[in-house]
Amino acid sequence: ELHSPGLCCLSSHRALSLRPRAAMAERIKVPRNFKLLDELERGEKGANSDGVTVGLAVHDDITLTHWNGTIFGPPGTTFDNRIYSLTLSCNESYPQVPPSVRFNTKVNLPYIDSNGVANPAKTPGLVDWKESDTMDVVLQKIRRDFSSPSSRKLPQPAEGSTYS
Repeated sequence: ELHSPGLCCLSSHRALSLRPRAAMAERIKVPRNFKLLDELERGEKGANSDGVTVGLAVHDDITLTHWNGTIFGPPGTTFDNRIYSLTLSCNESYPQVPPSVRFNTKVNLPYIDSNGVANPAKTPGLVDWKESDTMDVVLQKIRRDFSSPSSRKLPQPAEGSTYS
């Protein structure tokens, strides 16, 4: 048997693992473009969660930076029967940092400013962002908030109005 600090040994009859224990515990980071290509494929196949869609804003955007999103207003709320258009941007630090989110369709929510920009310190899906999350998850959490007691009855701008 092999005895060395930081190495694992099973037995002389079994295969030896010579990788340090710390390396085995290390998480594998998926490259930005691989993650975004997976999100694009899921969006194109319609595999995203009910009530939201995500897709590239420009079909040939090889940087995979600019995205469009849609949230369908949940029934029984002031958002019911409305379709909200959003713009999402994934910078070079994505997915370590969440995408930026901007509503194109006017909406009255406490975490959306007068230009439609989502405050990352208050917006569901951004404030609690995890590297394993996706843009679909962000939009789904915002949609879920549409039904929350604090949001479901908020008066909304005229249907179809947009930010400049």
